[in-house]
Amino acid sequence: MDTTTRRTAWLLGLAGLLPFAGSALAFFAAPDPWQGFAEGALIAYGAVILSFLGAVHWGLALRAPVEEAAMGPARLTLGIVPALLGWVALLLPDVFGLTILALAILGTAGMEQWAHGRGLVPADYLVLRWVLSIAAALCLMAPITG
Repeated sequence: MDTTTRRTAWLLGLAGLLPFAGSALAFFAAPDPWQGFAEGALIAYGAVILSFLGAVHWGLALRAPVEEAAMGPARLTLGIVPALLGWVALLLPDVFGLTILALAILGTAGMEQWAHGRGLVPADYLVLRWVLSIAAALCLMAPITG
């Protein structure tokens, strides 16, 4: 990544944590009737972001050089599984949905770490992903553990 793209990715990625942090904080700060709304907002945003994380791998697969063609099916699968997990999380009771989302976001980063070891994911992206994934997972787990 060039410097401008890297900087923009970091700024937008960190800004993307604001709905996570805001929803988690609202869960604790809001009066009881609004806590459920804040928790629902956290789950919904987590599912949307999880789908986005999977879509990154469709982009990588579609732009992959010919020598990486053998990894195409794995990349496309990694692209769809997070969206399916996000959908399941939306259907389950909140405690299970939040847990699935947190684990799936971290699990996706783990799969990307594995893919990085095979030269399929850029190092700059991976550092950003781990920072954002850990922060998002902590926010998702806050209503359960707090």
